[in-house]
Amino acid sequence: MVSRKAKRIRDLSEALTERRVLHLRDAALLLNVSEMTVRRDVAENPGQFGYLGGHIVPVADIDGDVPYELARAADSHASAKREACARAAKYIRRDETIFIDCGTTLLSLIDYIPDDYSITAVCYALNVAEKLTRRANVSVVMLGGLYHPSSASFSGASGLDTLNYLGINTAFISAAGVDLNRGATCAHFHEAPVKQKVISLAQKSFLVVDRSKFGKIKPAFFAPIGAFQAVITEEGETDITYPQ
Repeated sequence: MVSRKAKRIRDLSEALTERRVLHLRDAALLLNVSEMTVRRDVAENPGQFGYLGGHIVPVADIDGDVPYELARAADSHASAKREACARAAKYIRRDETIFIDCGTTLLSLIDYIPDDYSITAVCYALNVAEKLTRRANVSVVMLGGLYHPSSASFSGASGLDTLNYLGINTAFISAAGVDLNRGATCAHFHEAPVKQKVISLAQKSFLVVDRSKFGKIKPAFFAPIGAFQAVITEEGETDITYPQ
């Protein structure tokens, strides 16, 4: 019989395999134990788990220098991101090709791909690709180029050229800032050319963000709001209005 402690370690490991990072309080809620118990479990299993800025991560990610920025992003507004993805998933069609943007917002979209749908998914980020490869019904196209640890993504001419040979039905795009006048922006300049080319090639493009991104402008502009068929948040398809 598996002990309760062994089951906790197994459950925590499985959760990290899916999410890559968990805040301590979220891990405690998931395992239905105190934060002190989670801390003890992590401390007693240094070969599996480690801490990164108050988050629990697989120790391999720490050894691999996974950026703190990505860890923070995964925890920020996690439930809103997941709900936005749930609402965006209605645009996934059987036997079509989709594009999934980098970052953490769209990771949950993968969970909503129906098991009986045969899908081709195009991506350019390691965390997205790793999760896609665990879906038996999904064929994965990974764009290559120069690796950027800041967003665990790739960029460059080789990846952009690959897009010329792909037919993308629906693109799901994320942003770090959404402004009514300035449009969609991101924090990293290397992401903008990929997003722009995908938007220009895809039959339909949807901007998927949580509402905390509204009213923010980040350094790299990549598209006006009018470039998207819709903006999808945790509240569904929405107009760009700023929170009070």
